[in-house]
Amino acid sequence: MSAGFDFMAASAQEKIAHLDARLNAALSPSSVHIEDDSEAHAGHAGATSGSHYTVTIVADSFAGRARVARHRLVYDALADEMRRGVHALAIKAYTPQEFAEIFQ
Repeated sequence: MSAGFDFMAASAQEKIAHLDARLNAALSPSSVHIEDDSEAHAGHAGATSGSHYTVTIVADSFAGRARVARHRLVYDALADEMRRGVHALAIKAYTPQEFAEIFQ
């Protein structure tokens, strides 16, 4: 994890900014959108141990990779955060071409 950054003590906005920076550094995506879903999970057992996020990420590095391999790249980029504050991560990973075909 980044030296001096305490994920669990950070504000919701700081957490999202930190996750965004980690993904950008690791994958050089053309776009990243991170949604904090934590409030929707309040009350279940894992909710107290960390935060819940949905990440939509568009990157050339996903080209030619299966869905599981794409998710592994994202999990690897956020490995420290997954151990120290991210309880759940929903991933939507696209190449730029796929994203354009689906959403534009």
